[in-house]
Amino acid sequence: MRTRATVLKTLVAACAAAALSVGAIGGAAAASADIRQEIARRHDEAVRRLQDWIALPSIAAENRAFPDGVDYMAKLARDAGFQQVTVVATDGKPGVFATLDAGAAKTVGLYFMYDVKQFDPAEWTSPPLEAHLVDKPGLGKAVVGRGAVNQKGPESAFLAALHAIRGAGKKVPVNLVMVAEGEEEIGSPHFPQIVRRPEVQAALSKCTGVFMPSASQGLDGIVTISLGGKGVVECELTSSGERWGRGPKKDVHSSNKARLDSPAWHLVQALNTLVTADGNEPAIDRFADRARPISAAEKQMVEEGARRMDEAQAKKLLGAEHWVRDLGWRESLEWLVSKPTVNIEGLVGGYTGPGGKTILPHKAVAKMDLRLVPDMTAADTLATLKAYLASKGFGDIEVNMTGGYDPTSTSPDSKLIRQQIATYRQNGIDPVMLPRNAGSWPGYVFTGEPLRLPAGHFGLGHGSGAHAPDEYYVIESSNPKVQGIDGAIRSFVEYLYSMSA
Repeated sequence: MRTRATVLKTLVAACAAAALSVGAIGGAAAASADIRQEIARRHDEAVRRLQDWIALPSIAAENRAFPDGVDYMAKLARDAGFQQVTVVATDGKPGVFATLDAGAAKTVGLYFMYDVKQFDPAEWTSPPLEAHLVDKPGLGKAVVGRGAVNQKGPESAFLAALHAIRGAGKKVPVNLVMVAEGEEEIGSPHFPQIVRRPEVQAALSKCTGVFMPSASQGLDGIVTISLGGKGVVECELTSSGERWGRGPKKDVHSSNKARLDSPAWHLVQALNTLVTADGNEPAIDRFADRARPISAAEKQMVEEGARRMDEAQAKKLLGAEHWVRDLGWRESLEWLVSKPTVNIEGLVGGYTGPGGKTILPHKAVAKMDLRLVPDMTAADTLATLKAYLASKGFGDIEVNMTGGYDPTSTSPDSKLIRQQIATYRQNGIDPVMLPRNAGSWPGYVFTGEPLRLPAGHFGLGHGSGAHAPDEYYVIESSNPKVQGIDGAIRSFVEYLYSMSA
C-alpha cells in the first residue's frame, strides 16, 4: 500500500485491546473456540508463510521476480481455499482474479498487492529478504523484511484466517472476490485492465464492499479508520540539451559552463516555480481549482483525531521536530488529509559517485509525486502541469507519467465501515475516524463508476518502516496495546463474520 497506504498509519497509535473473541460477533459463537485454537495451532505455519513470501521480492520498478511473483500469489490464493484463480495478463505486470464461493448470502471484495518497494541491503540491519525474527524493544518479536508490513504481513494474516476457518471444519461466512496486482508500488498503471474485465466487474458488482488487509495499530492505543485516500500522479520531469536546444547534447567538461547553458540548472529553475518559496504549497496555476474544501464534518473528525492522537509519538515515528510553517498539531492533521501536494522523490543528474567529476551534464531528471484530493483527477492534473511548465518557458521539459490515479472516498454510513467500527469496538477499541489517508491506493476503481462500492482498509496488528530500511511486522507482541500476528488473524475472522450479518 502506497502509501500504499501507509503514510497516515505511521502517524497514529493503537488503543489497548482486550482479548479477541471470535464468538462475540454475529454467527461465530459456535465456531469461536475451535477457530481460536486452530489459529494458535497454526501459528508457526502462518509465520513461515509470511517469511517465504518475503523471500520472493516482486519489484515492478526493477522487473524483478516476474512471473514468479504472480504465480506465487495465485498459489497462495488456491492454498487458502479460493476455488477459481486466474492469472490476468495486462500491458504491464499480470494480476490475479480469484473467487471463493462459500454458499453464503453475502459477498465481500478483497484488494491485494503482491509487489514491494525497492531496497538497498546496505541500509538494513537485518537482510531484507531473509525475514528474520528480531527482538524489538518494547514490541516483542517481529519479522523484518521488505514487504513485511506493506503489505505481505497483513495479507498473510488474512490468508491465515481462511486457513484457520477451514482447519476448524467451518465454512467461510461470506463469499470472497479477490483482485491482486503487481504494480501498486509504481502507481498501478495497469490495474484498471484487471478490474474492468467483464467477469471481474460482474463478480465485484455482487460485493457489499472491498477492503485491503492492513496493520492498523500504532503504539499508543489508537486505531484509525480512513474514509478514503488521496489520488496520486507519479511522473518524471526530464531536462535535456537535446529537447531544450541549448546546452550540451552529451556530458562535457564543466569548464564549458562559462559558455554553455546547463540542462540541470534549467530543471532546478523549473522545479522552483512549482511550489511556494518555502516549498510547502503548490504554486501551479489552476492545480487545485477543483480541490474540494474540507467540510465541517471532516474538520470535526480532525479535531477529534488531534485530541486523541499523540503528537510527540507521531513526530518520533517520522524523525521530525517541526511541522511545516510550525503548524499546530490539529492544523498539521488537517493539512495532511485535505491538502494537495507537490513532492520531489529524487533528483538525478550527472555524476553522483564517490569524489568529484567535473562535468556539465547534458540531462537531469526529477522523480515527482503529486497527491490529489477530491474532486481532482489524475488526468486533469497531468494536463495542468504540462500547460503550466509551457507557460513559464519550460515547455521543453519532458513530463512522463509513470503511474497514478484519482482520489477515493467512502461513506461512514456504508456497511463496510460500520462493521469495521463494530468489530473494533467488540475488542474494546474506539477507533478514530479521519476523512482520508494521506497516502494513496487505487481504490478509485472500486468507488468510482461503474461499481460505486465502499472501499477501505481493516486489520489489527502493527508494523512500520514501509518503503524504508528495517521494515517490520509484529509477530509476538510484548506490548499489551498491540496485537501480534495471531491477534491480527483473529480480527480478520471476526470481521468476516461481522460482514456476514
